[in-house]
Amino acid sequence: MKKEIFINGSSVKDIATFYEEINRIFMSKEDWTLGCSLDAFNDLLYGGFGIIKGKEPIKLVWLDSNQSREALGYQTTKLYYEEKLKPNSRFNKEMFQEKLAALENGTGETYFDIILSIISEHENIELDLK
Repeated sequence: MKKEIFINGSSVKDIATFYEEINRIFMSKEDWTLGCSLDAFNDLLYGGFGIIKGKEPIKLVWLDSNQSREALGYQTTKLYYEEKLKPNSRFNKEMFQEKLAALENGTGETYFDIILSIISEHENIELDLK
C-alpha cells in the first residue's frame, strides 16, 4: 500500500511558497526546513528525513496542479534564471544563460516542469496531478 502525500497547489504562488508547502507537508516533524533548492527537493524525495523514510512506495497527489503550473511557469522561471545571472552570482552563468535562452525560444523547461522531471526520477513515487 502506498503512502499518500498531498500537495496543496493553491498555496503555490511562486518558488518560495512552493518550498513553504513542501516544508509544511514533508518536514512537519523536523526541527529544520529545506531552503529554496531543487537539489534539496530531490534529496528530500530520496527519503531518510521528513515523512519519506526511504524507498517506500509513495503516491504524491498534487491538488490544484494547474494553479501551481501557472505560478511556476514561464515568468517565474525567467526571473529565477535572471537571478542566477546577476553579476555577483556564484552560479554557472553559462549554463543558466543557455537555460534562459531555451525558455525564451520555447524549448526550455519551466520551474514546474523541472519539479515534475525530478519527481519522475524517483521510481517509488507515483505522481497524480489533479
